[in-house]
Amino acid sequence: MPVITCIDDLKQIYLRRTPKMFYDYAESGSWSEQTFRENTSDFNRIHLRQRVAIDMTGRSTASQMVGQDVSMPVALAPVGLTGMQCADGEIKAARAAENFGVPFTLSTLSICSIEDVAEHTTKPFWMQVYTLKDDDFMSRLFDRAKDANCSAAVITVDLQVLGQRHKDLKNGLSAPPKLTPKSVANMMTKVHWGLGMLGTKRREFRNVMGHAKGVSDPSSLSAWFAEATDHTLNWDRIRQFRKMWDGPLIIKGIMDARDAREALNVGADAIIVSNHGGRQLDGALSAIRALPEIMDAVGDKIEVHLDSGIRSGQDVLKALAMGAKGTYIGRAFVYGLGAMGEAGVTKALDIIHKELDTSMALCGRTDVSALDRDILMVPKGFSGDWE
Repeated sequence: MPVITCIDDLKQIYLRRTPKMFYDYAESGSWSEQTFRENTSDFNRIHLRQRVAIDMTGRSTASQMVGQDVSMPVALAPVGLTGMQCADGEIKAARAAENFGVPFTLSTLSICSIEDVAEHTTKPFWMQVYTLKDDDFMSRLFDRAKDANCSAAVITVDLQVLGQRHKDLKNGLSAPPKLTPKSVANMMTKVHWGLGMLGTKRREFRNVMGHAKGVSDPSSLSAWFAEATDHTLNWDRIRQFRKMWDGPLIIKGIMDARDAREALNVGADAIIVSNHGGRQLDGALSAIRALPEIMDAVGDKIEVHLDSGIRSGQDVLKALAMGAKGTYIGRAFVYGLGAMGEAGVTKALDIIHKELDTSMALCGRTDVSALDRDILMVPKGFSGDWE
């Protein structure tokens, strides 16, 4: 086993062990992938301020996200198809998150169902939902989440129209995936992955199959999702979802201060500054560059989280120091999952935590909840000076 010191080490193992179709699904953005790249590279433009001769004992990364105690303010983001990265992937990731003391967010388009994850965990997890116009499905999805004791709902609002992802089209990644001789040949070289998939009964979109009208087999899923996607979505519709769910509500996909204010007005408990990991509007700002304007607009009125681009504990530290109260990792935990299963997700969380804790100490801080921009050196014009 190689020495694993950073998230990129897990990524290299993930690349070797996971079929190209699913690796590309995680490691890609839309169109030219400008936003996908800048989500990570823009973190490197922010520098940390080193401090010395300060008592570093008694450090704590413990915090809260939407009123829930967390061992560090990092949640596992909702990622579709996680159960194809590794057999029973959502269950394994949820267990790792539970044991680490951080939230796990289950995607509606997961392979393992809400009920599957609830059966194999002991603590509440979060449920992500799309803004679909199928009222019957949406209402029952929220009810199923309540029955599973989910402690928060995350509404994704940036998927009214699907961004074009060139790699997915070229690989035939759809719902269900279109198998070609080339993709099958590649899968046959991933022996550990293949044995895992043969050993599980969970190989379909179990949150949708049998729960949405007219979706009884994988071939009917794409047509249903295309029909259910709501191009007419507005904030009144999101108010309807707020009535369907009476627990903590998080709105994901906010990149503009005006939308942040609207999310506040519909009764959200938190918002996630996110551009869908660069998989929707290519050419949009990175999430970390969009954060300051949104913090200025609503940061004193609602809990603001950040998703998209985080690959290290230092990225987490920078986002928190910029004002975010929580962060999310998607690709970083998927790398670990595809590399080593549940143990890989735990390893990813260990890496993020150690980097966060050590970097916080070297910046002269001992409490993750008390971070501020004084530990950062942010270049002039970082958040934009636009005409």
